[in-house]
Amino acid sequence: MIKRVILMVLDSLGMGALPDAEKYGDKNADTLGHILDEYQLDIPNLRSLGLGNIEKAADGRLKVDTPQGAFGRFAEKSVGKDTITGHWEIAGIYTETPFKTYPEGFPLKLMDAFSREIGRGWLGNYPASGTEIIEHLGEQHEKTGDVIVYTSADSVFQVAANIDVVPLEELYDICEKARNLLQGEYACGRVIARPYILENGKRIRTSDRKDYAVSPPEDTMLDLIKNEGKTVYAVGKISDIFNGCGVTKSVHTDSNDDGVTKTIEAIKQDFEGLIFTNLVDFDSKFGHRRDAIGYGKAIEEFDLRLPEIMEAMNEEDILILCSDHGNDPKHTGWDHTREYILGIVAGAKIKGGTDLGTRTSFADIGATITDILTDGKSITSIGESFKEEILK
Repeated sequence: MIKRVILMVLDSLGMGALPDAEKYGDKNADTLGHILDEYQLDIPNLRSLGLGNIEKAADGRLKVDTPQGAFGRFAEKSVGKDTITGHWEIAGIYTETPFKTYPEGFPLKLMDAFSREIGRGWLGNYPASGTEIIEHLGEQHEKTGDVIVYTSADSVFQVAANIDVVPLEELYDICEKARNLLQGEYACGRVIARPYILENGKRIRTSDRKDYAVSPPEDTMLDLIKNEGKTVYAVGKISDIFNGCGVTKSVHTDSNDDGVTKTIEAIKQDFEGLIFTNLVDFDSKFGHRRDAIGYGKAIEEFDLRLPEIMEAMNEEDILILCSDHGNDPKHTGWDHTREYILGIVAGAKIKGGTDLGTRTSFADIGATITDILTDGKSITSIGESFKEEILK
Protein backbone atom coordinates (compact mmCIF):
# COMPACT_ATOMS: atom_id res chain seq x y z
CA MET A 1 0.00 0.00 0.00
CA ILE A 2 1.27 3.47 -0.87
CA LYS A 3 0.76 5.86 2.02
CA ARG A 4 2.48 8.94 0.69
CA VAL A 5 3.23 10.62 -2.63
CA ILE A 6 6.02 13.19 -3.05
CA LEU A 7 5.16 15.33 -6.08
CA MET A 8 7.95 17.67 -7.14
CA VAL A 9 7.42 20.21 -9.93
CA LEU A 10 10.61 21.08 -11.79
CA ASP A 11 9.10 24.40 -12.77
CA SER A 12 9.19 25.02 -16.55
CA LEU A 13 11.24 21.97 -17.64
CA GLY A 14 9.35 21.44 -20.90
CA MET A 15 9.71 18.39 -23.15
CA GLY A 16 9.06 19.92 -26.58
CA ALA A 17 6.39 21.98 -28.33
CA LEU A 18 2.77 20.90 -28.15
CA PRO A 19 0.90 20.50 -31.45
CA ASP A 20 -0.84 23.85 -30.92
CA ALA A 21 2.31 25.70 -29.79
CA GLU A 22 2.38 27.86 -32.92
CA LYS A 23 -0.87 29.51 -31.81
CA TYR A 24 1.00 30.74 -28.75
CA GLY A 25 4.04 31.90 -30.71
CA ASP A 26 6.02 28.89 -29.46
CA LYS A 27 6.68 26.85 -32.60
CA ASN A 28 9.67 24.52 -32.14
CA ALA A 29 10.04 25.34 -28.43
CA ASP A 30 11.97 22.62 -26.57
CA THR A 31 13.28 23.54 -23.14
CA LEU A 32 15.23 20.35 -22.39
CA GLY A 33 16.44 19.87 -25.95
CA HIS A 34 17.69 23.42 -26.35
CA ILE A 35 19.46 23.35 -22.99
CA LEU A 36 21.26 20.23 -24.18
CA ASP A 37 22.23 22.00 -27.40
CA GLU A 38 24.10 24.58 -25.30
CA TYR A 39 25.31 22.52 -22.35
CA GLN A 40 26.34 18.88 -21.98
CA LEU A 41 24.16 17.76 -19.09
CA ASP A 42 25.69 15.38 -16.54
CA ILE A 43 22.54 14.03 -14.86
CA PRO A 44 23.06 10.30 -14.18
CA ASN A 45 20.27 10.03 -11.62
CA LEU A 46 17.53 11.63 -13.73
CA ARG A 47 18.71 9.59 -16.70
CA SER A 48 18.60 6.37 -14.68
CA LEU A 49 14.96 7.07 -13.79
CA GLY A 50 14.06 7.51 -17.46
CA LEU A 51 14.14 11.25 -18.23
CA GLY A 52 15.84 10.64 -21.56
CA ASN A 53 13.53 7.75 -22.40
CA ILE A 54 10.45 9.98 -22.46
CA GLU A 55 9.03 10.03 -25.98
CA LYS A 56 11.05 12.41 -28.20
CA ALA A 57 12.76 13.99 -25.16
CA ALA A 58 15.92 15.78 -26.34
CA ASP A 59 15.88 13.63 -29.50
CA GLY A 60 16.90 10.56 -27.49
CA ARG A 61 20.27 12.00 -26.50
CA LEU A 62 19.80 11.15 -22.81
CA LYS A 63 18.38 7.63 -23.15
CA VAL A 64 19.50 4.69 -21.01
CA ASP A 65 19.00 0.99 -21.70
CA THR A 66 17.26 0.03 -18.46
CA PRO A 67 15.41 2.94 -16.82
CA GLN A 68 14.53 2.37 -13.18
CA GLY A 69 11.41 4.52 -13.07
CA ALA A 70 8.14 4.83 -14.96
CA PHE A 71 8.18 7.72 -17.41
CA GLY A 72 6.08 9.63 -19.92
CA ARG A 73 5.12 13.02 -21.25
CA PHE A 74 1.85 14.87 -20.74
CA ALA A 75 -0.03 17.26 -23.03
CA GLU A 76 -1.91 20.29 -21.73
CA LYS A 77 -5.65 20.42 -22.40
CA SER A 78 -6.18 23.78 -20.74
CA VAL A 79 -5.95 27.04 -22.62
CA GLY A 80 -2.79 28.83 -21.59
CA LYS A 81 0.79 28.18 -20.53
CA ASP A 82 1.08 29.82 -17.14
CA THR A 83 1.85 28.57 -13.65
CA ILE A 84 -1.70 28.47 -12.32
CA THR A 85 -3.12 26.81 -15.43
CA GLY A 86 -0.45 24.11 -15.34
CA HIS A 87 -0.65 23.37 -11.62
CA TRP A 88 -4.44 23.44 -11.57
CA GLU A 89 -4.62 20.96 -14.46
CA ILE A 90 -2.15 18.66 -12.69
CA ALA A 91 -4.46 18.86 -9.67
CA GLY A 92 -7.68 18.22 -11.60
CA ILE A 93 -9.07 21.47 -13.06
CA TYR A 94 -9.12 22.44 -16.73
CA THR A 95 -8.88 26.13 -17.60
CA GLU A 96 -11.09 26.57 -20.65
CA THR A 97 -11.18 30.35 -20.63
CA PRO A 98 -7.66 31.72 -20.28
CA PHE A 99 -6.84 34.20 -17.56
CA LYS A 100 -6.94 37.74 -18.89
CA THR A 101 -3.60 39.18 -19.98
CA TYR A 102 -2.52 42.80 -20.35
CA PRO A 103 -0.05 43.15 -23.23
CA GLU A 104 -0.61 46.93 -23.31
CA GLY A 105 -0.40 47.30 -19.53
CA PHE A 106 -3.25 47.67 -17.06
CA PRO A 107 -6.04 50.24 -17.69
CA LEU A 108 -5.31 53.68 -16.26
CA LYS A 109 -8.62 53.65 -14.41
CA LEU A 110 -7.42 50.58 -12.50
CA MET A 111 -3.98 52.07 -11.91
CA ASP A 112 -5.52 55.28 -10.53
CA ALA A 113 -7.59 53.21 -8.10
CA PHE A 114 -4.49 51.19 -7.18
CA SER A 115 -2.51 54.36 -6.44
CA ARG A 116 -5.31 55.74 -4.23
CA GLU A 117 -5.54 52.45 -2.32
CA ILE A 118 -1.82 52.16 -1.58
CA GLY A 119 -1.05 55.86 -1.04
CA ARG A 120 1.85 55.76 -3.50
CA GLY A 121 2.42 56.38 -7.17
CA TRP A 122 3.55 53.78 -9.69
CA LEU A 123 6.12 53.37 -12.47
CA GLY A 124 6.20 51.10 -15.50
CA ASN A 125 2.94 49.28 -16.18
CA TYR A 126 4.06 47.34 -19.22
CA PRO A 127 5.27 43.81 -20.05
CA ALA A 128 8.89 43.38 -18.99
CA SER A 129 11.56 41.13 -17.59
CA GLY A 130 11.64 41.55 -13.83
CA THR A 131 15.42 41.85 -13.64
CA GLU A 132 15.52 44.37 -16.47
CA ILE A 133 12.73 46.63 -15.23
CA ILE A 134 14.23 47.09 -11.77
CA GLU A 135 17.48 48.20 -13.41
CA HIS A 136 15.63 50.55 -15.76
CA LEU A 137 13.27 52.07 -13.18
CA GLY A 138 15.01 51.28 -9.90
CA GLU A 139 16.72 54.63 -9.41
CA GLN A 140 13.51 56.56 -10.04
CA HIS A 141 11.61 54.25 -7.68
CA GLU A 142 14.21 54.72 -4.97
CA LYS A 143 14.01 58.52 -5.29
CA THR A 144 10.22 58.82 -5.41
CA GLY A 145 8.90 55.81 -3.50
CA ASP A 146 6.60 55.00 -6.42
CA VAL A 147 6.32 51.22 -6.84
CA ILE A 148 7.27 49.43 -10.05
CA VAL A 149 4.40 47.60 -11.76
CA TYR A 150 4.84 45.23 -14.69
CA THR A 151 3.29 42.22 -16.36
CA SER A 152 4.18 39.53 -18.90
CA ALA A 153 2.50 37.24 -21.40
CA ASP A 154 0.93 35.56 -18.36
CA SER A 155 -1.96 36.92 -16.34
CA VAL A 156 0.18 38.60 -13.68
CA PHE A 157 0.31 41.95 -11.90
CA GLN A 158 3.82 42.20 -10.48
CA VAL A 159 4.90 44.82 -7.97
CA ALA A 160 8.62 45.39 -7.46
CA ALA A 161 10.14 47.51 -4.71
CA ASN A 162 13.42 48.05 -2.91
CA ILE A 163 12.63 46.92 0.63
CA ASP A 164 14.72 49.77 2.04
CA VAL A 165 12.23 52.13 0.37
CA VAL A 166 9.05 50.09 0.73
CA PRO A 167 9.31 47.70 3.71
CA LEU A 168 8.48 44.09 2.94
CA GLU A 169 5.28 44.00 4.97
CA GLU A 170 4.06 47.15 3.22
CA LEU A 171 4.85 45.56 -0.16
CA TYR A 172 2.78 42.53 0.81
CA ASP A 173 -0.06 44.82 1.91
CA ILE A 174 0.16 46.66 -1.44
CA CYS A 175 -0.17 43.33 -3.25
CA GLU A 176 -3.16 42.31 -1.15
CA LYS A 177 -4.86 45.58 -2.08
CA ALA A 178 -4.04 44.96 -5.75
CA ARG A 179 -5.49 41.46 -5.44
CA ASN A 180 -8.77 42.91 -4.18
CA LEU A 181 -8.91 45.32 -7.13
CA LEU A 182 -8.09 42.75 -9.80
CA GLN A 183 -11.53 41.18 -9.98
CA GLY A 184 -14.39 41.25 -12.46
CA GLU A 185 -13.53 43.31 -15.55
CA TYR A 186 -9.95 43.58 -14.29
CA ALA A 187 -9.59 39.87 -13.50
CA CYS A 188 -6.00 38.68 -13.22
CA GLY A 189 -4.57 35.27 -12.34
CA ARG A 190 -1.86 36.32 -9.92
CA VAL A 191 -0.45 39.30 -8.10
CA ILE A 192 3.22 38.85 -7.25
CA ALA A 193 5.32 40.77 -4.73
CA ARG A 194 8.86 41.18 -6.12
CA PRO A 195 11.12 42.62 -3.39
CA TYR A 196 14.72 43.51 -4.12
CA ILE A 197 17.74 45.03 -2.41
CA LEU A 198 20.53 47.31 -3.60
CA GLU A 199 23.88 45.65 -2.87
CA ASN A 200 27.25 46.91 -4.12
CA GLY A 201 25.47 48.95 -6.76
CA LYS A 202 23.46 45.96 -8.04
CA ARG A 203 19.73 45.40 -7.68
CA ILE A 204 19.17 41.85 -6.48
CA ARG A 205 15.75 40.22 -6.09
CA THR A 206 15.31 38.52 -2.73
CA SER A 207 13.70 35.16 -1.95
CA ASP A 208 10.75 36.89 -0.23
CA ARG A 209 8.60 36.80 -3.37
CA LYS A 210 4.97 36.15 -2.55
CA ASP A 211 2.15 35.17 -4.90
CA TYR A 212 -1.50 36.10 -4.44
CA ALA A 213 -3.60 33.82 -6.65
CA VAL A 214 -7.30 33.39 -7.21
CA SER A 215 -8.86 30.38 -5.51
CA PRO A 216 -9.59 27.27 -7.61
CA PRO A 217 -13.25 27.22 -8.71
CA GLU A 218 -13.76 23.68 -7.40
CA ASP A 219 -12.05 21.01 -5.32
CA THR A 220 -8.66 19.80 -6.50
CA MET A 221 -6.63 16.75 -5.57
CA LEU A 222 -5.40 18.72 -2.55
CA ASP A 223 -8.94 19.05 -1.19
CA LEU A 224 -9.76 15.40 -1.90
CA ILE A 225 -6.69 14.20 -0.03
CA LYS A 226 -7.28 16.62 2.85
CA ASN A 227 -10.92 15.51 3.08
CA GLU A 228 -9.70 11.94 3.62
CA GLY A 229 -8.03 13.18 6.80
CA LYS A 230 -4.55 13.08 5.31
CA THR A 231 -1.80 15.68 5.22
CA VAL A 232 -1.20 17.99 2.26
CA TYR A 233 2.25 19.43 2.87
CA ALA A 234 3.03 22.32 0.50
CA VAL A 235 6.66 23.27 -0.12
CA GLY A 236 7.53 26.53 -1.90
CA LYS A 237 4.90 28.49 -3.79
CA ILE A 238 2.34 25.65 -3.94
CA SER A 239 0.16 27.15 -1.20
CA ASP A 240 0.16 30.50 -3.03
CA ILE A 241 -0.82 28.88 -6.35
CA PHE A 242 -3.86 27.23 -4.76
CA ASN A 243 -4.54 30.19 -2.45
CA GLY A 244 -4.19 27.84 0.53
CA CYS A 245 -7.12 25.64 -0.57
CA GLY A 246 -6.61 22.03 0.44
CA VAL A 247 -3.28 22.72 2.16
CA THR A 248 -2.79 21.51 5.74
CA LYS A 249 0.81 22.67 6.17
CA SER A 250 3.09 24.91 4.12
CA VAL A 251 6.70 26.06 4.23
CA HIS A 252 8.45 28.87 2.35
CA THR A 253 11.62 28.18 0.36
CA ASP A 254 14.54 30.40 -0.60
CA SER A 255 15.89 28.43 -3.57
CA ASN A 256 15.73 25.10 -5.38
CA ASP A 257 18.29 23.71 -2.96
CA ASP A 258 16.27 24.89 0.02
CA GLY A 259 13.16 23.39 -1.57
CA VAL A 260 14.88 20.00 -1.81
CA THR A 261 16.08 20.26 1.79
CA LYS A 262 12.60 21.10 3.07
CA THR A 263 11.08 18.31 0.99
CA ILE A 264 13.50 15.84 2.58
CA GLU A 265 12.62 17.22 6.03
CA ALA A 266 8.95 16.60 5.24
CA ILE A 267 9.65 13.05 4.00
CA LYS A 268 11.37 12.24 7.31
CA GLN A 269 8.22 13.17 9.22
CA ASP A 270 5.61 10.54 10.03
CA PHE A 271 2.34 11.18 8.19
CA GLU A 272 0.25 9.92 5.30
CA GLY A 273 -0.75 12.04 2.33
CA LEU A 274 0.88 14.34 -0.21
CA ILE A 275 4.09 16.36 -0.20
CA PHE A 276 3.74 18.86 -3.04
CA THR A 277 6.86 20.88 -3.92
CA ASN A 278 7.59 23.54 -6.52
CA LEU A 279 11.21 24.26 -7.45
CA VAL A 280 10.85 27.70 -9.00
CA ASP A 281 14.46 28.63 -9.75
CA PHE A 282 14.49 26.72 -13.04
CA ASP A 283 11.78 29.08 -14.28
CA SER A 284 12.48 32.38 -12.52
CA LYS A 285 16.27 32.44 -12.57
CA PHE A 286 17.06 30.68 -15.83
CA GLY A 287 14.08 30.19 -18.15
CA HIS A 288 12.79 33.76 -17.95
CA ARG A 289 16.34 35.11 -18.11
CA ARG A 290 17.09 32.97 -21.17
CA ASP A 291 20.12 31.40 -19.51
CA ALA A 292 20.48 27.92 -21.00
CA ILE A 293 23.80 27.17 -19.32
CA GLY A 294 22.57 28.31 -15.90
CA TYR A 295 19.44 26.22 -16.41
CA GLY A 296 21.58 23.19 -17.25
CA LYS A 297 23.70 23.65 -14.14
CA ALA A 298 20.54 23.95 -12.02
CA ILE A 299 19.29 20.61 -13.39
CA GLU A 300 22.65 19.08 -12.50
CA GLU A 301 22.43 20.49 -8.97
CA PHE A 302 19.00 18.90 -8.55
CA ASP A 303 20.29 15.64 -9.96
CA LEU A 304 23.06 15.54 -7.35
CA ARG A 305 20.45 15.71 -4.57
CA LEU A 306 18.03 13.23 -6.07
CA PRO A 307 19.67 10.26 -4.25
CA GLU A 308 19.10 12.07 -0.94
CA ILE A 309 15.41 12.31 -1.71
CA MET A 310 15.22 8.63 -2.64
CA GLU A 311 17.16 7.56 0.45
CA ALA A 312 14.82 9.50 2.74
CA MET A 313 11.78 7.68 1.31
CA ASN A 314 10.43 4.44 2.74
CA GLU A 315 8.84 1.52 0.89
CA GLU A 316 5.38 3.03 1.18
CA ASP A 317 6.41 6.30 -0.54
CA ILE A 318 6.49 7.10 -4.23
CA LEU A 319 8.15 10.07 -5.92
CA ILE A 320 6.66 11.82 -8.93
CA LEU A 321 8.69 14.41 -10.82
CA CYS A 322 6.89 16.62 -13.33
CA SER A 323 6.87 20.13 -14.75
CA ASP A 324 4.05 22.63 -15.32
CA HIS A 325 4.86 24.28 -18.69
CA GLY A 326 7.98 25.10 -20.68
CA ASN A 327 10.32 28.08 -20.59
CA ASP A 328 12.73 27.52 -23.45
CA PRO A 329 15.89 29.53 -22.72
CA LYS A 330 16.66 29.74 -26.46
CA HIS A 331 13.21 31.08 -27.38
CA THR A 332 12.53 34.73 -28.20
CA GLY A 333 11.28 37.01 -25.44
CA TRP A 334 11.25 35.94 -21.81
CA ASP A 335 7.93 34.17 -21.31
CA HIS A 336 6.76 30.59 -20.83
CA THR A 337 6.49 28.25 -23.79
CA ARG A 338 3.63 25.89 -24.65
CA GLU A 339 5.19 22.42 -24.25
CA TYR A 340 4.66 18.87 -23.09
CA ILE A 341 5.69 18.26 -19.49
CA LEU A 342 7.72 15.41 -18.07
CA GLY A 343 6.44 12.72 -15.76
CA ILE A 344 8.73 10.33 -13.86
CA VAL A 345 7.58 7.97 -11.10
CA ALA A 346 9.99 6.17 -8.76
CA GLY A 347 9.89 4.14 -5.58
CA ALA A 348 10.22 0.65 -4.18
CA LYS A 349 6.76 -0.35 -5.44
CA ILE A 350 7.05 1.12 -8.94
CA LYS A 351 7.51 -1.05 -12.03
CA GLY A 352 10.80 0.16 -13.47
CA GLY A 353 10.93 0.67 -17.22
CA THR A 354 7.22 1.39 -17.61
CA ASP A 355 6.73 3.70 -20.59
CA LEU A 356 3.57 5.75 -20.09
CA GLY A 357 3.94 7.20 -23.58
CA THR A 358 2.27 10.50 -24.37
CA ARG A 359 -0.73 11.20 -22.14
CA THR A 360 -3.51 13.54 -23.19
CA SER A 361 -3.66 15.68 -20.05
CA PHE A 362 -1.61 16.90 -17.10
CA ALA A 363 -4.68 15.86 -15.08
CA ASP A 364 -3.65 12.20 -15.32
CA ILE A 365 -1.10 12.97 -12.61
CA GLY A 366 -3.70 14.19 -10.12
CA ALA A 367 -6.07 11.36 -11.01
CA THR A 368 -3.31 8.83 -10.30
CA ILE A 369 -2.29 10.44 -7.01
CA THR A 370 -5.85 10.60 -5.68
CA ASP A 371 -6.54 7.04 -6.89
CA ILE A 372 -3.50 5.84 -4.94
CA LEU A 373 -3.97 7.86 -1.75
CA THR A 374 -7.74 7.35 -1.39
CA ASP A 375 -7.84 3.74 -2.61
CA GLY A 376 -9.99 4.82 -5.53
CA LYS A 377 -12.69 6.37 -3.32
CA SER A 378 -12.03 10.00 -4.27
CA ILE A 379 -10.46 10.50 -7.69
CA THR A 380 -10.29 13.88 -9.42
CA SER A 381 -13.18 14.51 -11.82
CA ILE A 382 -10.86 14.77 -14.83
CA GLY A 383 -7.82 12.81 -15.96
CA GLU A 384 -7.16 9.09 -16.29
CA SER A 385 -5.29 7.25 -13.55
CA PHE A 386 -2.25 5.20 -14.53
CA LYS A 387 -2.03 3.57 -11.09
CA GLU A 388 -2.38 0.02 -12.41
CA GLU A 389 0.35 0.59 -15.00
CA ILE A 390 3.00 1.68 -12.52
CA LEU A 391 2.46 -0.28 -9.29
CA LYS A 392 4.02 -3.71 -8.79
